[in-house]
Amino acid sequence: MILIKKYPNRRLYDTTKSQYVNLEFIKTLINERDEFKIIDSKSEADITKSVLLQIISESETDETQSLLTDVLLKQLIRFYDSDMQVFVRQYLEQSILQFIDQQDKMQGMMKNMVDNSPIGLFTKMMEKNMEAWQYDKSRKK
Repeated sequence: MILIKKYPNRRLYDTTKSQYVNLEFIKTLINERDEFKIIDSKSEADITKSVLLQIISESETDETQSLLTDVLLKQLIRFYDSDMQVFVRQYLEQSILQFIDQQDKMQGMMKNMVDNSPIGLFTKMMEKNMEAWQYDKSRKK
């Protein structure tokens, strides 16, 4: 797990790489599905959620990237402090995980289709021919 410390000057420091990082780096960790934790350098409190919310908040200001509509946000706010809050959290987590799983499967199927298409097979054949040619060329030297 990658440990990142947030200092009072609002800078983030990756302790595994010994370097300062920014929110874009955190987004990259998320996209690469790397596990990380962000702690406050003074109190050592886990502040991962607040930094993630900051990333979402900054992303939501750009209307072209926005995922959370006003209607959706109002609905979510209504569930806070209600009996359904725990169930909604679990439902949202499971729904997103299911969506990501389906997306990964679809991308795998598409890659398989491209790899096994006539063009994909021709490309593989050309790559093998190039490898064989490079091998023959290196043996003759």
